[in-house]
Amino acid sequence: MSQEPSIHTWPGSYYINSDKRWASGILSLTHRTLCFTSELNQEPLMSMKLSSIMELKMESSSFIFSALTVLEQGNIKHWFSSLRPCRSSVYHVLEHFWRERLLSPTEPRGAEAPLSKGQELISLVSGAQRRLEDTGKVLNHQGEQFDNMIQGLDKIESDLSIADKLLSQLECPSWWPFGKLPWKSQQEAKSEAAAKASYSKASGKSQKAIVSIPVIVFHDVNTGNMKPGSLTVLVSSLEVREANGQLLHCFEKAEVDDIHVYNPYEISIRQRFIGKPDICFRVLSARMSEALSVLEMQYKKKIEVTSDFAAFRTSAATPESPEAGGNIWGAGYGEDTEVPVEVPAGELTQLQLQVLQPVVTEAEAQELKQMLQQLKTLALEAETELERQDEALDVLTSSTDHATMNINRHTRRMRKLL
Repeated sequence: MSQEPSIHTWPGSYYINSDKRWASGILSLTHRTLCFTSELNQEPLMSMKLSSIMELKMESSSFIFSALTVLEQGNIKHWFSSLRPCRSSVYHVLEHFWRERLLSPTEPRGAEAPLSKGQELISLVSGAQRRLEDTGKVLNHQGEQFDNMIQGLDKIESDLSIADKLLSQLECPSWWPFGKLPWKSQQEAKSEAAAKASYSKASGKSQKAIVSIPVIVFHDVNTGNMKPGSLTVLVSSLEVREANGQLLHCFEKAEVDDIHVYNPYEISIRQRFIGKPDICFRVLSARMSEALSVLEMQYKKKIEVTSDFAAFRTSAATPESPEAGGNIWGAGYGEDTEVPVEVPAGELTQLQLQVLQPVVTEAEAQELKQMLQQLKTLALEAETELERQDEALDVLTSSTDHATMNINRHTRRMRKLL
């Protein structure tokens, strides 16, 4: 059995109940388990599945030392103390992954209830459907932006036609024998104020969230200031919020300089400055793959995969779970997958017995059929939207060229009048 890669580790102490003593070591969290390894001989002193945890609490040992307790099935209580950087940070991370593990609809609840082949297919198709739905949301918001741009260009064309009439009157006034009109500056000020108001009104519209996931937020892992929050991916920005909904920071799309991916559960978002400290948030989430699939589309040139991620993938890969052809952000490591083998001639009896057993039930086949029909509908809608956006881009290009030409012509006319 290959060892699972650690999502996060913390130095600390573990109370060995049989010896009535504390042992120093490393507390490690993986996708499925929580384990403690001794510092002296590197032997595991404790290991449990996340699904077997009944309760997490912050308590005190001997009424003095702060500790973190984990209650396992069978009323087995484990004590951890001297956790670094601090006990609350470890608690928030463990609670997040434990709750997400329990609430995940695609996770089997132990070895006694493995997923059937039909359920595995349904899970794969469901994941593809979610990704396609996220892509559809991005296309929909992009189409709305195109429509708003076309409306803005139409307004610009209308304003340019009015400007043309005003310039014509200024160039050859029939009733004013002197230079400029006395109220021209007032009209220009009013038009500029109206343009700024319309722009601020358009930019102030609330955007719909493409995806929002619960996360653990921290600036620096060494400070210990790790707290629960949320990461929301919008069309043109990223929002990092606290658990109570208070906004910590909003990264505009153009302000994001790089997104580092450390493993399928942890990323950092950075905005660089000259002459002052950068703004950087590191976020950790059990559902990070949902956000990464969208971030990959919106910030493809700014995403950097670190060497830690490559090491994580290498240690997570097993002969039973090949990586080829899958989602690179997928988090389902270590799941057992049967590999087809060649059957020698003359040994078909066992194969015939396997064929007689239904791999996919009738109900699962019907559900798969419905999901595939929904996938087809989503794909056709995405194709139609892309064709519409191609036409909108052609209109935008021609309208922009025409507006630019008129603006340059009006600029030359105004310079002659000054």
